[in-house]
Amino acid sequence: MMCCASCGNAEVDDIKLRKCTACHLVKYCSIKCQKEHRPQHKKECKKRAAELRDEVLFKQPESSDLGDCPICFLPLPIDPRKSTLTGCCSKSICDGCDIANQAHEMNESLPHKCPFCRHPVPKSQEEVVKNIMKRVEANDPIAFHQMGHMCYEEGDYDGAFEYYKKAADLGDAVAHFELSVMYREGEGVEKDKKREVYHLEEAAIGGHLGARYNLGIMDGKAFRFDRAMKHHIIAAKLGYDGSLGPLKTFNEIGLVSEEDFATALRAHQTAVDATKSLQREAAEAARKD
Repeated sequence: MMCCASCGNAEVDDIKLRKCTACHLVKYCSIKCQKEHRPQHKKECKKRAAELRDEVLFKQPESSDLGDCPICFLPLPIDPRKSTLTGCCSKSICDGCDIANQAHEMNESLPHKCPFCRHPVPKSQEEVVKNIMKRVEANDPIAFHQMGHMCYEEGDYDGAFEYYKKAADLGDAVAHFELSVMYREGEGVEKDKKREVYHLEEAAIGGHLGARYNLGIMDGKAFRFDRAMKHHIIAAKLGYDGSLGPLKTFNEIGLVSEEDFATALRAHQTAVDATKSLQREAAEAARKD
């Protein structure tokens, strides 16, 4: 039978115990008991909370935060130059689908429209903002971070922070990453290392590969090589080229085994291959021409 960690009262019909929300190790019958027991429990609680955090942080995501192209349903390329974020429906469209749509419109003499929502392509920046604000009103996290980016580029850091914060609250990994940058640089907020790391971790948990890489570099510089290795393995397995160099170095000095290194390389290649298609290759060739 579970008992209150402070007073020892057992959980019966008229007494409901609640878990410590940080560590989930102990239960209390009241807030008063929780506060009184805090000095005794603090060290154990902090240790277990950190362990729980790491379990989430170092879990291998199934995909990056980019997700799939909503038209061809293939994973979006990590290279941002190979996809387009629309100014109408706030969707990221791969170049393969974008170029195929443009070719179809040219052949049929059709007006240029978004390949996803079929909305006419905005003709001015004012129209882009108007469309994005409609998505903001619909609580679209991508639209919030689009507006945050616009404010940031204009030097309106206060506005950028507010939009990024709302997007982050809705689970947007890019917004968490941008908030980490603002806390690092002190743009619109006071410099805060703890908050910088928190938002980097939230972004990494959400599949943001740049954030995962940054955490790996930070841990490496702090000689936390085991943590750095885990971050880079996760990023590499999702197709991130930037983490291959650090992993190679870790392998050469014996911190990453040959087996783990080979597994990461195979997973990296699989992730990269998953983003390829004949349509995307044709689009890349067309852009080069």
